[in-house]
Amino acid sequence: MITQFRLFSLAVIFLFSINAFAQTENGYWKIKDRHAIEWELSEDHKLPHSDNIEMAGKRVAAIVTYEIDANGMLSLSRQVFFPQLHPFIKSTDPGWFVFRSYLNDIHEDDILPKIFLSDKRIVPGTLKKVTINGIINFEHNPSKSGIIMSRKLFPSPSERMFVEQITLTNIASSTLDLKIGQVTKQYSDRGETGQFITTIKSDAPKSISLKAGQSFSFSVKIMAQMAEEVLPAQPASQALNERQEFLKEMSDALVLETPDKTLNTLFEFSKIRASESIFESKLGLIHSPGGGRYYVGIWANDQAEYVSPFFPFLGYNVGNESAINTYKAFATDTDKNYTKIRYAFEVEDKRPPSPLDRGDAAMIAYGASQFALALGDKEVAKEIWPLIQWSLEYNRRQLNDEGVVKSESDEMEGRIETGDANLSTAALYYGALDHAADLAKALGQPRKVSNTYRKQAKTLAENIEKYFGANVEGLDTYKYYKEHKYLRHWICLPLVVGINDRKDATIEALFDRLWTENGVHVEKNSDNEAVTKIFWDRGTLYALRGTFLSGATEVSLNKLQEFSNTRLLGNRVPYVVEAFPEGSMAHLSAESGLYCRVFIEGMFGMKITGFDSFNLQPRLPKGWNEMALRSIRAFGKNFDLEVKRDGNKTNVKIIDHESGQVLMNQSSDLEKAMSFKFK
Repeated sequence: MITQFRLFSLAVIFLFSINAFAQTENGYWKIKDRHAIEWELSEDHKLPHSDNIEMAGKRVAAIVTYEIDANGMLSLSRQVFFPQLHPFIKSTDPGWFVFRSYLNDIHEDDILPKIFLSDKRIVPGTLKKVTINGIINFEHNPSKSGIIMSRKLFPSPSERMFVEQITLTNIASSTLDLKIGQVTKQYSDRGETGQFITTIKSDAPKSISLKAGQSFSFSVKIMAQMAEEVLPAQPASQALNERQEFLKEMSDALVLETPDKTLNTLFEFSKIRASESIFESKLGLIHSPGGGRYYVGIWANDQAEYVSPFFPFLGYNVGNESAINTYKAFATDTDKNYTKIRYAFEVEDKRPPSPLDRGDAAMIAYGASQFALALGDKEVAKEIWPLIQWSLEYNRRQLNDEGVVKSESDEMEGRIETGDANLSTAALYYGALDHAADLAKALGQPRKVSNTYRKQAKTLAENIEKYFGANVEGLDTYKYYKEHKYLRHWICLPLVVGINDRKDATIEALFDRLWTENGVHVEKNSDNEAVTKIFWDRGTLYALRGTFLSGATEVSLNKLQEFSNTRLLGNRVPYVVEAFPEGSMAHLSAESGLYCRVFIEGMFGMKITGFDSFNLQPRLPKGWNEMALRSIRAFGKNFDLEVKRDGNKTNVKIIDHESGQVLMNQSSDLEKAMSFKFK
């Protein structure tokens, strides 16, 4: 099983190393509607072509790889994970596989039942089109026998089950009598909790008569169970209904409306990917990155910082619950001696915690304070508040003699040098102090608490300028750590937290020096040549959020459109990704939350200031007359934010989404911030 996983990973690395840098030239994909992209094969498309997509439910995840050969024939590979089932792995097996053990296997097309007409096997025709809409759909051209095959692949949202639904349509002029082979396969594995059984089963009948024009559907289910459990009995139709209900919930909330269809559609897709990767675990429901490597675990960056603050805006209760469980878990690792906090709870806390300090207390405080404010639930905020206070105090105690925070690494975990005090940790600590000051006020804490945090933030901003402010590669921006001499992607973080002292040069560094066809690279002129080839989408997404916030609207929009077109309609679709070459551009989930936050906090400039209040400074591009975010669910409300051009001013309306009542209608100068508080 693990050998298969490694071979698959190596194949994917090879595939994406070839294709990652020529994303849109083949023009495979088109936007079908706000919820779907489609590739209809034609002679103009360069073949062969391969890609994969990850999907998940609470008890299953799958990476479906699809390959279309030079003749247009489709083959599928389904790597299915059951995250809560942890098989034994030999301790001599090197690498992180020893610790990240999930029951999984790769299933090729040989798991599908064979279909016969008059003792001749029906082979699906060439591929006609692929549609992705939260489900991946394949439609074949007619076979020689007059059968059109279409296929849907999707996870069960609630069971240990992954489904492939196959539909056969007779386009011949007469009835076709088909015989269908039976598929039932079982095999077992063992782990510390006992025996695991994987079952592959088809519900197809042994024979079927299809009249002219008639269609018939059956399914193949890949399932798992512990030996003492009952095999999942959920019909494929029920699993499909549950998946469609989840997709509708995503579609109905937090809707982006702009003149750019690509931005609107990738925003829709990002809500899905950010929200589906939530799993049952011994820690409760928790969000996990996915990507074939990271399940039933939480990290201070991915979960506490990146995605949890997004869920209140979406109003996704499962997401909010996962966020609360994340912060509860990290709270258990705090102590009175302010020992450094662990950066992850991996594999349901089965993997030994790493002692590395990546600036995790700053990540946690920054994300937790944003989440608590946006959720608007005072009781939940009270529960999270001690973790935030502890994390801020830990950072204060880590200040060096020059007043910036010491940390052993950053979220790159030692992949590249970060010195003993880096800009990322310092900027996140500053942002955490800023939000915590607002949260303290909202909670009714003594005034001195909020005042102290604001004073500490002011001093820290001054020290960030003194310590990190520098001329780097000819630009008056920031060095990432004291001894560093090259531009790095995380110089965007001061802009994200509202420090604009070196705005112009930093934007030039990000969008001129570090920008490539895959967004912002980590570095371009490193002494280590391998580093110059690395990109992580999280860096690009933070950069875009920060540059919009700082007022660089036009260049930010240009780069956002370029990047979004590549991710939604290029060779690697339909989500933003983790990194390259590490992870082979895996569809890690939290990055999709960061994509949505480019708009919420960047383009629309929303900054939550209380349990029912926020500041906003929308950045309406010159070529747009209007934009909107509809059905925003922050604070447990449901409201729209409309932005329209009004001569030389910007008109902003806040509207109750359900009643249509206008709660605010205000025009102001394009660069002027506004404030709003629900009555």
